[in-house]
Amino acid sequence: MSQLSVASYLMGIPPGNRNPEKPAIINNIIQGVNACGDKGAVVTGWHPMNTDVAVIQGFVHADSKQTRHLLLRKAVMDNQINRGKRFLIVDANLFLYKDKTNAKGYLRYSYDGIFPTTGEYCYDTPDPKRWEKLSKDLDISVKPWDFNRGRDVLICCQRDGGWSMDGQGVISWLIKTVSELRKYTDRPINVRFHPGDKRVAGHIKQLAGYRIPKLRVSHSENISEDLEKSYCMINYNSSPSVASVIEGLPTFVLDPSRSQANGVVHHSLSELESPKEFDREPWLQKLAQCHWTLDELRTGEAWRHLRQYAIKE
Repeated sequence: MSQLSVASYLMGIPPGNRNPEKPAIINNIIQGVNACGDKGAVVTGWHPMNTDVAVIQGFVHADSKQTRHLLLRKAVMDNQINRGKRFLIVDANLFLYKDKTNAKGYLRYSYDGIFPTTGEYCYDTPDPKRWEKLSKDLDISVKPWDFNRGRDVLICCQRDGGWSMDGQGVISWLIKTVSELRKYTDRPINVRFHPGDKRVAGHIKQLAGYRIPKLRVSHSENISEDLEKSYCMINYNSSPSVASVIEGLPTFVLDPSRSQANGVVHHSLSELESPKEFDREPWLQKLAQCHWTLDELRTGEAWRHLRQYAIKE
């Protein structure tokens, strides 16, 4: 493969950002690109460059706010798509429940999308040593499947009306899910709202108005506390499913095709009282392969892997 051109966009970071990780992503990947003999540049302006690969921190979707940094991300993505080129998206670490501050600097990388249905995660042939390294770094121990650990059904909510929820309100989704759940079990329900949802107080008040028997709201700081005393976990399509599967809980995902845990989770609540075991090793190896540290970004180790997928076939 001939020399590739890569641009990363500093102004795609939210204004007022105080997280040093975000500019490190933009700068480190260009250091790694250049270390591999390709031509990389950090773009500090507001216009897309015509390169083989564009790198953006975060994503933008159809209903995103019309702020300048998000408009830049969209312009970059559109420019790459229109020219038949790729854009690399840097997203959150799926194993954050084990490393809340992301001290090790692991982040997730994919081309052209952030769901398994839209993005390419470059993990079709994962190196098993990648999972060995990541699990050691983050002290992750995969627990045996346990169908008798607790009695509660844990429901992990996502952000209210978020784009990954297809615009569904969290309470309307929750009520619909509980109604379906009650067809198959009368177990106690423990609801965990998204820690980044600023409307949680209002959600709790609204939920109380439904007077649902045997339902309570979790106030645990870490999801691990809730998983430890639960029988199973229900989620729409987000990262708590990764944690619950690793912890050995039967996991039910209601939008499985877009979930990063698809393949190791149940798709129907009708299976709630008769869960089955899944082989998690191939899945974990794939997830590990799309996670790289900031240091691996800087040295070029990450780019040596990602550049194999940089040109569309």
